[in-house]
Amino acid sequence: MIDPRIQRAKTLIDDALAAPPGVRRKAVALIAGVLCHSMFAAAILSMIYAMFYGLTTGLGRVPHPWSYLVNIILVVQFPVAHSLLLTAPGRGLLARLAPAGYGSSLSTTSYAIVASLQLLTLFWLWTPSGTTWWRAEGTALLLICFAYLGAWLLLIKAIFDAGVELQSGALGWLSLLANKSPKFPDLPTLGLFRFLRQPIYLAFALTLWTVPLWTPDQMLLAVLWTGYCVVAPLLKERRYANQFGQRFRSYQQSTPYMIPRVAKRSHRDVEHAK
Repeated sequence: MIDPRIQRAKTLIDDALAAPPGVRRKAVALIAGVLCHSMFAAAILSMIYAMFYGLTTGLGRVPHPWSYLVNIILVVQFPVAHSLLLTAPGRGLLARLAPAGYGSSLSTTSYAIVASLQLLTLFWLWTPSGTTWWRAEGTALLLICFAYLGAWLLLIKAIFDAGVELQSGALGWLSLLANKSPKFPDLPTLGLFRFLRQPIYLAFALTLWTVPLWTPDQMLLAVLWTGYCVVAPLLKERRYANQFGQRFRSYQQSTPYMIPRVAKRSHRDVEHAK
């Protein structure tokens, strides 16, 4: 027979854990938001820092020649998982990562958390080659630093134009906090999207090439991820075509893929893309 005092203690613990649904939902949303944005900020800062120094700051110590294989895996795992998680099975997996009952609402937040974890894994576990090809100095260093800063500012601008809540993962936890279904942003056609369809990928690629220190490590990352930036949007545009239909196809015909036209778009083209 269970001691009554033990039974009373167990009852008190169970009552404390069984918070009202509204309180539990808000607590899950706030915890997910803090986790998402803290990891997102850490991942972006790690990426900025590591690439600025040509990926010489990694803590990995895998012996050569195995370090090359491990580094390639670290580079490839991000775009592969990033794309697979946007498929139907991937979205199902994201839904299962959140606490039961909240998976659908938190899918975009879970996606950002996973992406941040991937970036942190890449840049902190990288094994540096120890080889330096070129280091900018003097005026060249100053100019390249301005270019690097400009590329990141361009990326931030593109993210805001595309819908910062979705891109940062805030859409999920804010929707759960408000107890409503996530409302995804409309087809982006304003801001940088007036001039090209994939400004996020273009700006992301520019950050890879505007660094002041070049090593074999940075070259590997730049080449592989630039290829991803060129090819991956094709899958994204296929989803847009299914979602927005003729509206996206009209926008697609009037707006360049990734390299903006020199000539200014006509007013008719802009209106046709809306």
